[in-house]
Amino acid sequence: MIECHVAPSPLGHILYRAEGDSLTGLFFIGQKHFPAGVAAPTLSDDAPAARVIAEAREQIDAYFAGERRAFSMRLRLDGTAFQLRVWSALQEIPFGDAWTYGDLARRLGLPPGASRAVGGANGRNPVAIIVPCHRVIGGDGALTGYAGGVQRKQHLLTLEGGPGRAQLDLF
Repeated sequence: MIECHVAPSPLGHILYRAEGDSLTGLFFIGQKHFPAGVAAPTLSDDAPAARVIAEAREQIDAYFAGERRAFSMRLRLDGTAFQLRVWSALQEIPFGDAWTYGDLARRLGLPPGASRAVGGANGRNPVAIIVPCHRVIGGDGALTGYAGGVQRKQHLLTLEGGPGRAQLDLF
């Protein structure tokens, strides 16, 4: 059974999606690649029925409060074999750090031209923040691409004390 729950965050409302005891999605409302078939999600004051959603909400709230650097809930990511490899590698990027798309491709043992394919898989990450796709930046240090929007990416990197701080200071 699939459960969806919408909750507020400092960066806008977040849709949490669970199937059974696994978190399968964490999306900013209105982001690029928002899941199809989710009709007009609305904020809910009700507690989520799925325990994993309640855990995810608590951990995300602690993350935004600066009290959490890592997440510990059961995930189930559905994607191609290539996407799963990329999403697994994303989880190796340390808090407060950032890798370029080229770095990620090299760590996966891919040829130099694979950065675009890595970027495409990165952009399809179904569990934002927890699988830290926001920690991937352009080869020149630019905060390129983020399904939730570059301003959110800047905020997340700044929250973590990472490379987004310099770009955010310019605005």
